[in-house]
Amino acid sequence: MKNAIATKVAATLLAGLFAGAAFAQSTAPATSPAAAAHAEAAHAKEAAKEQKEVAKADAKEAKETAKADAKVVKEKAEAKKDVAEATADAKVKKAKAHEKAAKAKADAREDSHANLTHAPQTK
Repeated sequence: MKNAIATKVAATLLAGLFAGAAFAQSTAPATSPAAAAHAEAAHAKEAAKEQKEVAKADAKEAKETAKADAKVVKEKAEAKKDVAEATADAKVKKAKAHEKAAKAKADAREDSHANLTHAPQTK
């Protein structure tokens, strides 16, 4: 009899153990289709928002890059203009200097020629 009671107790314990294990392994209740759709919509909305922010950042970067490129082009054009103006100024100054030098040479020749023709002749 002791043996029979021990067997029944062991069988009850094992049955309880298996029942507890089976209950623990049961899957979580499935989410309803509406909840799944809602979660997917929220995810899609978040992804769209992220894509919009990325597109906005890309557009801003493109705008700033174009602006910087335009500034470089403008600076180069201004530099070329400054070089052209400096070159023109240099040409004018060279022409004036050449003109003054030519006049000075002509005056020197006239003075030299006048001195030769008006110099007293000694015999």
